[in-house]
Amino acid sequence: MVSSEERDGVSAAPVPPRRAALLVGTAVVVYALDLVTKILVTANLEGEPPVRLLGGLVYLDLIRNPGAAFSMATGMTWLLTLVAIGVVVAIVWIIPKLRSPGWALGLGLVLAGALGNLTDRLFRAPGAFQGHVVDFVSVFGPNGEYFPVFNVADSGISVGGVLIVLMALLGRDYDGSLTTKSEKKAATGE
Repeated sequence: MVSSEERDGVSAAPVPPRRAALLVGTAVVVYALDLVTKILVTANLEGEPPVRLLGGLVYLDLIRNPGAAFSMATGMTWLLTLVAIGVVVAIVWIIPKLRSPGWALGLGLVLAGALGNLTDRLFRAPGAFQGHVVDFVSVFGPNGEYFPVFNVADSGISVGGVLIVLMALLGRDYDGSLTTKSEKKAATGE
């Protein structure tokens, strides 16, 4: 099939490459880091007092979190598990259309975080779909005194989310297109 640009003698701009490798590579590295750190923390900090690092700026402190980020939705672990599965499915669905490196990096971080915490919810005590997430980084004080205790997966979700919001604010869509203010005004009829 011949496109209208080819018929008119105008060449279409080349389509940027898909960014699946960047998304998957980011997700694999961050997911592996999350798993390794959780294995090390549970093996070495179970029943131990918090470990003070960097003059008290950071503490390693094992906490088993039955809720979502910042310990919200405690008691709704099964629902959080379903939400994480939905996030993973949505990201996998978008991969064939993904052409923006910023979106690929952001989605890779979110995917790794969702998979990391989903792994805990599926395979850790007290049981499948009810497992508690292993959190272990406490900043400014032990036991989450000043800021909730978190893990590598939570960091991936947070940083990835910020990157995705930044890309959206800059008008960069996941498919590599650039949405300008004039295009937005035309689309909304302003």
